[in-house]
Amino acid sequence: MPLTVLIIDDEEFLRRSLADFIEDLEHEPLLAANGREGLDLLEAAQPAFVFVDLNMPVMDGYEFIARARATHPELPIVVLSGVGLVEDAMRAVRAGAWDFIPKPVTDFAVLEHTLTKNLERARLLRENREHREHLEEMVRRRTAELEHTRLEIVHTLGKAAEYRDNETGNHVIRVGNIAAVLAGAMGLPPRRCELLRHAAPMHDVGKIGIRDSILLKPGKLTPEEWEIMKTHTRIGYEILTPRDAQSEQDVCGLAQAPVGDEPNALLALARTIALYHHERWDGTGYPCGLKGEAIPIEARIVTVVDVYDALGSERTYKEAFDEPTCRRILREGSGTHFDPQVIEAFFANINTVMTIRRNWQD
Repeated sequence: MPLTVLIIDDEEFLRRSLADFIEDLEHEPLLAANGREGLDLLEAAQPAFVFVDLNMPVMDGYEFIARARATHPELPIVVLSGVGLVEDAMRAVRAGAWDFIPKPVTDFAVLEHTLTKNLERARLLRENREHREHLEEMVRRRTAELEHTRLEIVHTLGKAAEYRDNETGNHVIRVGNIAAVLAGAMGLPPRRCELLRHAAPMHDVGKIGIRDSILLKPGKLTPEEWEIMKTHTRIGYEILTPRDAQSEQDVCGLAQAPVGDEPNALLALARTIALYHHERWDGTGYPCGLKGEAIPIEARIVTVVDVYDALGSERTYKEAFDEPTCRRILREGSGTHFDPQVIEAFFANINTVMTIRRNWQD
């Protein structure tokens, strides 16, 4: 297959001799008298191979090699030079040349061998890169598929719990989307906000372990039943905990550990939210009685969003409150039940919150 070979040399006789040799090999020569002309031809014609002299006017071979290598890392560049020899060869190779042929060129068979050898090297490099890129693309695609599948599973898990006391399960979707909005408003980085969007729907997954006679009871729970209901936080934590993670006895110390400090950050955050979303700012919540900023910020956000959405939703044990009442309860709970900064972020973004509620209404 004919190739384009760039020849850069300030000696016209040598350029023509090399051009004739290249044509005899049924390739197409491109000729340049200095490195500047060579760079222009390199960009315009994209040759498959370059022979370049070192000592030339306007731009020497060293500068040409350095500039060409920056934009064409797999381009075979072979130096032709008659001065310095070993010293020049080493400098040229350090700049990015692949090979070195001393002048004068008396044996064109050496040129043909060098051309063939370095074109083969370029082919192998190109095929290796293409294979590596193909593998990387396959890994990216497979990773995306796994991530999508994992998100589908966790969303389904969250909705499965919510379906037990809500006909549509849209509560968990609203909680996730609103929580992500508030997290962004409070300055959490985008990656963390997105994790929260997907982790928050699992906040009540522990309800799976609460029997229907308590979970769906239309009237007020007895003190004994209420204690059982409260265990859904620990049950949710256990459901989302890998086998080799901390035991149940250690859960109240988890707030001191970085959220997502494990390979699966999504499940780590979901576990944290499931456990702590009923803690209160004043320390009177459950299951651990954490207070203030000892409660992870994501759990503080979900607490506000969960209460707000539950107030405005109909359940077997209650009618839905109207919007003014829901907002009043949040404001009254600021500083006791809720983190005041989360409440401020909530009301600063109330229009977005209302849009999400309309889009995902039951």
